Amino acid sequence: MKIEEEIKGRFRNEYHKGLINLMYTVKQISYQFLQFLKKHKITEPQYNILRILRGAKPLQQVSINYLKERMLDKSPDVSRIIDRLLEKGYIERKENALD
Repeated sequence: MKIEEEIKGRFRNEYHKGLINLMYTVKQISYQFLQFLKKHKITEPQYNILRILRGAKPLQQVSINYLKERMLDKSPDVSRIIDRLLEKGYIERKENALD
């Protein structure tokens, strides 16, 4: 389906059409992503932490500071997010002298 049909409107120019198309696409992808998170009962910051951990080298111990530096949304409360992921069984924690 064309974007004009989807939003039942017309555009002033190609730039406007591209901008609206981008906004519409972002909305659709965001909705699907939020549904995925809801299904797995995790929040966006929790997903962000899991994403960083998955990208770490195998068997690499990752510090809280390492996670803070790589967060998409700079959350000051990484320790609390880690605690929630521990409770849910998504990660394991080992003490690290760097923290």
